[in-house]
Amino acid sequence: MTFAVLRLRGKGDLRADVKDTLRMLHLTRQNHCSIIPQNPTYLGMLQLVKDHVTWGEVEAEVLAKMLLKRGRRVGDKPIDDAFVKAHSKYKSIWDLSQAIAKGEASLADVGEMRPVLRLPPPRRGYRGIKRGYHDGGDLGYRGKAINELLQRMLFEETTDGL
Repeated sequence: MTFAVLRLRGKGDLRADVKDTLRMLHLTRQNHCSIIPQNPTYLGMLQLVKDHVTWGEVEAEVLAKMLLKRGRRVGDKPIDDAFVKAHSKYKSIWDLSQAIAKGEASLADVGEMRPVLRLPPPRRGYRGIKRGYHDGGDLGYRGKAINELLQRMLFEETTDGL
């Protein structure tokens, strides 16, 4: 499994260890998203920054849409199937997203690709960036519900009709 980690809170007055961990996750600004594998090292990092980010298991379809719409290579140029085929062993963005969602690949497997996806704020906004997800806010672990938030950030209609 693979997590999509999204930074919700800004830069104001962070502890040094939290700031370093966010930088290691490539989450330097608000609304930046990183795709990370699910392993104990990353889970520990997420627990340290849980008051600044939200995360959950990303689906391959949502990941493919994010890569197609917001994936960038060096020089801030968009990526396409030809770029992925030329710089990795995968034939298309869809094949890459399938492998990443299963945990068999990472964004680093594609040469010259940026490790962060810069997203706009979601349509209809956040519920609250000062409370945890299970307390009526948006911070912390949210499981499969991260896909609905990412779709709202890509300005697409979600399947729940909201």
